[in-house]
Amino acid sequence: MRRTDDVQAGEMIVEDAKDLFRTRDHVPDFDGYLKEYAGRSALARHNHRAVLDLEYGPEPDEKLDLFLPPPAAAPVPVHLFIHGGYWRMFSKDDFSFIADTVVAAGAIAAVMDYSLMPAVRMEKIVAQVRRAADWLAANIPRFGGDPNQLSVSGHSAGAHLCCTLLEADIPVAPKSALLLSGIYDLKPLRSSFLQPMIGLTEDEVTKFSPLSRNYRAGGDVLLLVGEQETLPFHSQADAMQSRLAAQQVPTRRIDIPDSNHMSIALDLGVGSTAVSQLLTAAIKSTGG
Repeated sequence: MRRTDDVQAGEMIVEDAKDLFRTRDHVPDFDGYLKEYAGRSALARHNHRAVLDLEYGPEPDEKLDLFLPPPAAAPVPVHLFIHGGYWRMFSKDDFSFIADTVVAAGAIAAVMDYSLMPAVRMEKIVAQVRRAADWLAANIPRFGGDPNQLSVSGHSAGAHLCCTLLEADIPVAPKSALLLSGIYDLKPLRSSFLQPMIGLTEDEVTKFSPLSRNYRAGGDVLLLVGEQETLPFHSQADAMQSRLAAQQVPTRRIDIPDSNHMSIALDLGVGSTAVSQLLTAAIKSTGG
């Protein structure tokens, strides 16, 4: 597991406890959620048929896990999940629990790793996400998957990275995307607790803010935000909805009641929750 413990280091770097991007300050029992992510993920790896640590590229961090449903007569849908952590923490191993919902929907769950900042820059992470999608398109048929029924989801920084697969000039075209608590404008992060940790540049803000990019019309995009999340996550989701709608991308924006920045991701793997049900619907829509 590559999750780092220096989420607490931000408390030493920034004295203002009201930083609206510092999740730990706004989510009760933040550490409890981390433990639950890990525990549920370990169970998922034990309970599901899986192929772990497949190499989608040559770099050490370029690996993904596949969680497979029971064998089917026809190729099944494929769902790629991209984790968050402000591009600097977590790994695929923390989010295996996503497979509980994806496999129950009769699809293959692909949960990917990528290199972490500040050891690499944003450009490399974006390239890795696109490389993973290309790998799935080329290789998933041998695992029983249909690359033409691809959907994607991501949480926080992972939602940001999902957007890089929706741009107009990207050859792999997901049929649907579920974006949870995303960062769509990088500029405010340069004045947040995060800046001393990853050192976002003006060039990265310009090149990699989803609100400045162009998107293909086609697959549905659903933007989710927890009702209890801080204002920037709501306002950025509103702005992203407007950006996508202006480019004729079918888009919905939903607030999830009684949900915070950590619980909304955990709910992806709990079949009784609204978030899990929306994930299931996004997967099933790819066959329509």
